[in-house]
Amino acid sequence: MEESYSIKLPAFEGPLDLLLHLIRENKIDIYDIPIAIITHQYLDYIEMMKDLDLDIAGEFLVMAASLIQIKSRMLLPVDEQAPDGEQEDPRFELVQRLIEYQAFKEVSLAFREMEDEWSNVFYRAPLEYEGSHEEEPQELNLFDLSLFDLMGAFKRILDRVSPEVVDITRETLTVKDRISFIIERIENQDAVRFEELFTGNNTRSYLVVTFVALLEILRLGLARAYQDKDFGSIWIINHQSRSGQGNGIYETEMPAGS
Repeated sequence: MEESYSIKLPAFEGPLDLLLHLIRENKIDIYDIPIAIITHQYLDYIEMMKDLDLDIAGEFLVMAASLIQIKSRMLLPVDEQAPDGEQEDPRFELVQRLIEYQAFKEVSLAFREMEDEWSNVFYRAPLEYEGSHEEEPQELNLFDLSLFDLMGAFKRILDRVSPEVVDITRETLTVKDRISFIIERIENQDAVRFEELFTGNNTRSYLVVTFVALLEILRLGLARAYQDKDFGSIWIINHQSRSGQGNGIYETEMPAGS
């Protein structure tokens, strides 16, 4: 019997998070969203979630339907008889929801940063390493990233390979094999660049199984994912390493039994 892996999305990452990710990634004015482009990219992410066997909540599909409806309304001819300033923008309600949700996320992030800052007031682990004690090891300036940042980075890797039809079976490639490989890498190196986990085989099946294995590792809290800057390099960090201290994207949001 083949193994089946179904990974649930974090409870606090929904369709509005995905839309905000796309707006940020495309450097779009939130008040003037090119709905056709965003709808196309949103549906691409939905398809990728299905390909990865991610457990997609119904609200993602509802938002997809809403985007398609807004796109259809945007294609309708403008009512020239309507007074100036009274033309209803089909995007208005969506923009308001995004602005309110973004403000909520920013406040939540501010509280979280305050919590992290105070958690370091009473204790700081001593720096211990072999060799001279005159220099301190340089630490990476890292911050957490969302699941959709991770998926966006994977999509860029996936777009470089040609599509293929390959059955992933226990005899060819397994998620457990890739989990073992990734864990061994981060135990030996502490921190590994995201892209380095996908080298060695350029087939679509290999990349997909590797990414699913990485999501499982993050869900279980065996590693954490960070970026060095917005849309910069992504690092997969051993949860026991000094540079990996802090909250990972799955640490509190994905129960181990999901």
